[in-house]
Amino acid sequence: MAVDESLVFKPVNIALLTVSDTRTEADDTSGDILAQRIADAGHNLAQRTIVKDDADTLVRAIENWIDDPAIDAIVTTGGTGLTGRDVTPEALQRIGGKDIPGFGELFRWLSFKTIGTSTIQSRACAVVARGTYVFALPGSNGAVKDGWDGILQEQLDSRNRPCNFVDLMPRLQEV
Repeated sequence: MAVDESLVFKPVNIALLTVSDTRTEADDTSGDILAQRIADAGHNLAQRTIVKDDADTLVRAIENWIDDPAIDAIVTTGGTGLTGRDVTPEALQRIGGKDIPGFGELFRWLSFKTIGTSTIQSRACAVVARGTYVFALPGSNGAVKDGWDGILQEQLDSRNRPCNFVDLMPRLQEV
């Protein structure tokens, strides 16, 4: 990461959504990892919740946060695999916005270093919808570490050069 220490760090308000039919607050380890990394990076954990693997429920939860001016970015964990219950990418498609194809591509490239060809089963993806970033990571502990440590930590740091997601935030709703 090329951090320009002469610049001021701008904390981002991040909502964290775990997508799972089985996890609870007591055993949401991937959510715990992300929450800790968000705090350690100096950002604000604006909200955190767990929802079932259901596209309608996901769309409602994500759209509520997108429409909340106090939330700059949403990170989801889970629901990005290939099974019938994995519907997070489909929920993001329903929300619309601009696809960020490089996010999923880079995630799978980083993940390949850890889990080899098994990364092909990941449908990690991201969009920017109505001025809010939405990043969908797989639900494993390793995947959230790869996604945060390898992409989001840098791109959500306003001091990262040559560019970062934070600098674009004021311009995301330009016409």
